[in-house]
Order: sequence, then C-alpha cells, then structure tokens
Amino acid sequence: MKEIKPYTLAVFSENTVGIINLISIVYTRRSISVESISASPTAIPGIYKTTVLSYSDRETMEKVVAQIEKAIYVVKAYLFTDDEIVHQEVALYKVPTVKLMDEPELEHIIRKHNARILEITHDYTVLEKTGHTDETEALFKELQQYDIRQFVRSGRVCVTKDPVEHVSVFLAQRDKINGITN
Repeated sequence: MKEIKPYTLAVFSENTVGIINLISIVYTRRSISVESISASPTAIPGIYKTTVLSYSDRETMEKVVAQIEKAIYVVKAYLFTDDEIVHQEVALYKVPTVKLMDEPELEHIIRKHNARILEITHDYTVLEKTGHTDETEALFKELQQYDIRQFVRSGRVCVTKDPVEHVSVFLAQRDKINGITN
C-alpha cells in the first residue's frame, strides 16, 4: 500500500499566462486534489514560484514533477515533504465589532491564538492569523460562536530548510554549461 501524505510542489517558471492552468491539468489528469495553491515572484528577477499542496504518494508526485518540468516555461520543479520546508499560511476572519466589545472572552481568544487586529469599523473587525492549517482552523472553530461573518485562508507559502535556493544553483549550473556569464 502506498503511503499517502502531504507533498509541497514548488514550480519555478517564467511569469506566463496559463502556467497555473498547466499545473492544474497535470494534477487533474492524475486525479490528485489540490489542497492549496499560491503564486508569487521570487528574489530572482523574472522567475516566479507556484507552490502547490496536495496529498498523494511519492511515486505519483515524482511523476507530476517530471511532467510539469517538460513545460516550456517551467524552469525547474521541486518536491518537498513537510519536514524539508518551513511553511505558513495566512487566514483572515471577520467578526462583528459589537461581539468584540460585548464579549470579554473574545479578546482572550485573539491573544491566545496570537492573532492581530487588522481593521476595526463600526460594523466589523478583521483579524489575521499566520500559522499552519491546524492553527488557523483552531481559531476559526473558536470564533464560530461569535457570529463569524467571513473566513478565508491563503495557500501555503514555503522556503526550504536548505541553506541555498535550489533553483539559483540550478540556473547557475545551466548558465555555466551554456557559457552564459553575468
């Protein structure tokens, strides 16, 4: 029996229209559900990182990496387990301000979960919690009794625990092979 566990895929690519669609098609063809996806620029000019969290087995995920790397605009893709990365997500919660003013326990919950207040209006208060999924979910469950109006959680963002950025090393080696100097 293949062990199903969380895998984080980091896809480094050019900022090209359709790159997320290309990634999602590979997942769809293999019947793998995407738990979260996020994309952003990296420290390397012109290179963007798409981070995908899913649950599967290692063999299947390695095939996903190989297939995604065949795409023309993909520079490199890497597969990580949770113990190889540092990861976080951001969650936002909207609660009625009147509840914050009338329920002293709500302030205690916010402090206990190390959440921040981002905005307070007469009608609502927006809270922010950064952490792992279980942490953002725990705060959500406690806030439900206070008439939570909205809740949203970002996709996973991560960096490796390695001292170097793998894609930087890959690009330097590729440039050396191709005789490109900076």
